[in-house]
Order: sequence, then C-alpha cells, then structure tokens
Amino acid sequence: MSNQQRPPQPSCIVDFEHINRFWDRTHKTWTAKILPGEYYVTTQPDEAIATTLGSCVSACIRDKVFGIGGMNHFMLPMESTHSSDLWMDSATRYGSYAMEHLINDILKNGGNRNNLEVKLAGGGKILAAMSDVGARNIQFVLDYLRTENIEVLAKDMGDIVPRKVMYYPATGRMLIKKLRSMHNDTLVQREQAYQHELDVQPDSGGVELF
Repeated sequence: MSNQQRPPQPSCIVDFEHINRFWDRTHKTWTAKILPGEYYVTTQPDEAIATTLGSCVSACIRDKVFGIGGMNHFMLPMESTHSSDLWMDSATRYGSYAMEHLINDILKNGGNRNNLEVKLAGGGKILAAMSDVGARNIQFVLDYLRTENIEVLAKDMGDIVPRKVMYYPATGRMLIKKLRSMHNDTLVQREQAYQHELDVQPDSGGVELF
C-alpha cells in the first residue's frame, strides 16, 4: 500500500498524544508503540498496539463487547540489599498502579468492567543480573487479575527469550514473535534504565494510587 493508499491516521485519546504511532507496512495498520512504563488505550477499530518485552510484562486488556482496549508495559522494582521491610508492599503498589491506570482509562472511555478480558505476555529471564524479576512480574499480574476477577484468555510468559507483541483491541487478536537472537542490546539497556528508575523511586514517585 503506497502513502497515497494508506488510510488516514486515526485520532487518539487526548491523554495519549505523546505515544509514538506509525504505519506498520507488514501488517498494514496504524500502530502505537509503547516503551517500558507506558500504556496506551484506543477506541479505534483499526489500530494496533505494539511493544518489545524482555523481563517486563504487558497486559492486553479490552472490553470484548465494545472493542475498547489497550496495553501496558511494566516491571516491578527489584529487591536489593538496601530494601526495607516495606519493599514488597511498595512493589505491589507500583504494579497495581500500572494495571489500574490501564483498566480505568478503558472504563473512562466507554468500557464496562464486566466485559473485560485479558491476554498476557512477557516476563522472560533475559538478564542474569535480574534473574528473578520476570518470574515476579508474572506472579504479580496473575495474582492481581485473579483478585480482580478479570478473565485471562491467553498468556505467553516466561522462557529465556524476549518477545515482540502486537495487539488489536477491537478484535482481541494478539501476535507474538519470540526473538531467538538479539542483534543489539537496545532492549537490555532500555530495561536496565527502567529498572534503575524504579529502584530510585519504587513508590511511583509520590503519585497517589487508587
């Protein structure tokens, strides 16, 4: 499809203008690309969301009746020798913050909590120095969704490989490509930088959680 034949870029929800969106030539669809710590929600029937995951986890959540949905990309702060007794509570609060923001924005834009369904990806063991963080991310998100009574339709998690994920909220289709070899260390550097930010401020930077 040429630029002349390419459909116009769909409008995005006001809070998400900062997210990079591009025309995916392979899948012939407009796509929002999210990075660690970001999330994106769309009401458009012809827009996808993509990310690349290592130790991080993405929850792909949608209202299966109205087709409104989104994806997040998050990681829990790591425990260290300097962690206090409140570390686990702090880490759980951060994970809950990442999940609740995504869910609440879906509901705010017309979704119904009773219609929500989830697909999960990520949590790979790709960094020796972060050997348990992927597994902890997986356990957190499964426990969270069980507690919130939100149905998990499918998951592709764990293993030792990074993944590319593409999600279509309107239909619920999730595509996974496992990356058997990394040609550069961009993903590793990105997750290490993200983890450092979390370790510095594991309480979500003083943001009030809800």
